[in-house]
Amino acid sequence: MKKVERINTVMRYINNRAHFTISEIMQEFNISRSTAIRDIREIETMGMPLVAESGRDGGYFVMNNSVLPAIRFTDSEIKALFIAFMATKNKQLPYLRSRHSLAEKLLGMISKNQQDDLVLLNQILLFEGTNPNNPDLLDLSDLPHPMLEKLIQALLSDSYLLPAIKEGDVIKSYPIYLLHLYHDKGIWMVECFDLKNEKRRFFPIDNLTDIKPYPARKRLSEKKILEKLSSQEEANNLVLELGPMAIAQYKKYHPLNVSISYINPYQTAAILKTFVNLNNNEELTEITNWLLFLGEDVKFREMPEELIESLQGRLRLFLS
Repeated sequence: MKKVERINTVMRYINNRAHFTISEIMQEFNISRSTAIRDIREIETMGMPLVAESGRDGGYFVMNNSVLPAIRFTDSEIKALFIAFMATKNKQLPYLRSRHSLAEKLLGMISKNQQDDLVLLNQILLFEGTNPNNPDLLDLSDLPHPMLEKLIQALLSDSYLLPAIKEGDVIKSYPIYLLHLYHDKGIWMVECFDLKNEKRRFFPIDNLTDIKPYPARKRLSEKKILEKLSSQEEANNLVLELGPMAIAQYKKYHPLNVSISYINPYQTAAILKTFVNLNNNEELTEITNWLLFLGEDVKFREMPEELIESLQGRLRLFLS
């Protein structure tokens, strides 16, 4: 890290702490004691009011009402922000209306040469969903469902919610504890715990018509919810290990109530656990077709006999 970058980072580090020591700075930034002392002295000369405390446990603290100088971005950081904007364009992300002003602020605070670099990047880099005839950073062509931002605002205050969900021609309301929001195959999905039926449930944001808080007096504790989810997960009867090719197939298509957990940082191996209702012929057929769709890059860790027989029957049919 260059000295100017390190000094700015150290300033933000110490400004967010009531108290810090030389040893903490040395450890956090992997620098020598003499370098840490020089950095602190330079920060003091820039106007940050530091007060030294003597004694064995002494250190420094920042006087109240101190103000950091304006944050400066490096060339690499500016490009990283710009490319992140480009890569997430047309992805139905929340708060896209704020993206126009963010981009203009970014462009307004950089030099002419840096702006020219970004214009060139905008011309040569194309991402999925980008219109090559109009690769414009500020183009907001695919806004998310309007309920998405409302749901996010609600769950920032409370995860116990009472959504109104359209199921066919009927709108139903049932209490949930929201676990995750995720974007899958162009659709924003809600993963939640159904407090009424006490089971995990998934539904698309597009089916959400309203959202309200759920009364506190009727709630199941978070600890109880996690215990029930854990006990239900133990009932999984299909466990697969997916390689990179199977993961690619999974991303193209999978049943909405099936999810994977990556088991390495490169996301080239994953574990899939789910429950297959063996008494439901329609579900058994769907899972059989889907397993064949995943291809040969799959290891079966656990599978019920009924599903094995269904796969064997389908393969015999193909061979005949």
